[in-house]
Amino acid sequence: MKVISKIKIFFPIIGILFIIGSAFSAITTSNFIKSAIIGDAVVIDLVESYSDDSVTYAPVVRFTDSKDKAYEFKSSVSSNPPSYQIGEYVEVLYLESNPNKARMNGFFSLWGLAIILAFFGVIFSSIGFAILGFSILKNRKGKYLVEHGLKVEAKFSNVELNESLEVNGRNPYRIVAEWLDPESNKLYIYKSKNLWFDPTDYIKNEYLTVYVDKVKPKKHFLDISFLPTVVE
Repeated sequence: MKVISKIKIFFPIIGILFIIGSAFSAITTSNFIKSAIIGDAVVIDLVESYSDDSVTYAPVVRFTDSKDKAYEFKSSVSSNPPSYQIGEYVEVLYLESNPNKARMNGFFSLWGLAIILAFFGVIFSSIGFAILGFSILKNRKGKYLVEHGLKVEAKFSNVELNESLEVNGRNPYRIVAEWLDPESNKLYIYKSKNLWFDPTDYIKNEYLTVYVDKVKPKKHFLDISFLPTVVE
């Protein structure tokens, strides 16, 4: 399915870009701290920001640089309840060459952007690489069973919807087949990989080829190479 294929490709890329952005932000902040001067400031206002029926407050502070010139700026970090109160004295960091680029001397004010970007980077990368890794392992398992497993002819049973998986409101199909092990007299139920189209009309034979593990017959690979390739 296109959605899963896109997730498998684009999520790791997006995740890596977030992580690169986090690293760049962290390096920039580190360099800023090394060059910055610590100054005293006072909170002169709290600016309200509205989003999704909630309100947060960002402090506005005033400080003077080493030349006694006054500057004001609004913090990039807002919260509810407010982290600061009007009239509260705080520390700021600023560059002597450009005091307008001042920042609050607080952990999240300095490192918040890097942390947020890193968080999203890990989430996107984890999802993308997990899907990619699962796909690779599944393909390897199928290839191994085809090369080293026991080839059996399983009787076609039915086509079912895999209701345990849903993407964009759709459930994939799976082909179900049965094989009776003549030695153990155990009936095994084998299922194909997930299919994003109904394969019923393309199943012409009563028996389907399944490759099973010789030691653990539950492990299997149902051959669906007879199905047409879907082009979207």
